[in-house]
Amino acid sequence: MNGSGAAPTTVLSVKNVKKKIKNKEIIKGISFDVYAGEIFGFLGPNGSGKTTTIRMLVDLIRPTEGSIQICGFDVHKQHDQAMRQVGCIVENPELYSYLTGWENLEHFARMLPDVDQQRIQEVVEIVSMDQRIHDKVRTYSLGMRQRLGIAQALLGRPSLLILDEPTNGLDPQGIKEMREFIQRLAADGLSLFVSSHLLSEIQQMCDRVAIISHGEVIQVGAVQDLIAQGGKVIWTVSPAEQAEGLLLASPLVHAVEQVEQEASAHARTLGKPIVTQMDQEHVPALSRQLMEAGISLFAVEIKNPTLEDLFLSLTEGETIQ
Repeated sequence: MNGSGAAPTTVLSVKNVKKKIKNKEIIKGISFDVYAGEIFGFLGPNGSGKTTTIRMLVDLIRPTEGSIQICGFDVHKQHDQAMRQVGCIVENPELYSYLTGWENLEHFARMLPDVDQQRIQEVVEIVSMDQRIHDKVRTYSLGMRQRLGIAQALLGRPSLLILDEPTNGLDPQGIKEMREFIQRLAADGLSLFVSSHLLSEIQQMCDRVAIISHGEVIQVGAVQDLIAQGGKVIWTVSPAEQAEGLLLASPLVHAVEQVEQEASAHARTLGKPIVTQMDQEHVPALSRQLMEAGISLFAVEIKNPTLEDLFLSLTEGETIQ
């Protein structure tokens, strides 16, 4: 991402987009931007509106209201110019299994301007398929098919690559390889919009994320910033009642709760855990106050929430993996 301090370049801009199907509002006024060189996660459970949104991004279906721009071009009004800036795989890549990987790329290259044999070789190298590109696609693993699909999407030199559930069906090694591959593409300056229902993948892979639930974007932000919103500090102390009174009275603490299962098993054998919501930089000062008050401090645990914790708190427990 842009680290110079200047305003980042907006590659994809979605403003107040709505979609009604048979008088039912499927997408309810969503807005977000994707910047140059970032991996932007689009996170939500199946049925939340992710694929409908992606279909609107590439003008397969049209919004009822709102605007979508790619590199400054309106997707609907300036379709051709906008679509030249984007590569996309919605659900599974469409490939001809009886052709080789290279022959598939040649076939799709014929539909694009200024894509020659040299460009085909370039995308083959980008997706690291040099060794197998002349084998029949029917011999490819799912991960290799995904890579070939991405190679196809990269042929036209897009500024934005849209991937819908790119790790679906992959084994753990395939997921790891796909994650590392996506991160390499972003490091080379490509912007990526990655739709997923896998919280752990979005957390490990993405710079920023939009969380969508029931057709509404309920949070947009940097992954680490979103996670930092719900941090807790767990104090294992004795006597707990005296410590709780001190923590409740402290202006450094936002809230206090006693939740034993929050603490580690080892800490629970030493004393009673007290869970506080507070800024972590105040931990040393509070530790000193507790000890000066004669309270035994056995353990201090800082617990950052996962993206899963955040999602469940925002959506009141809606199902996601």
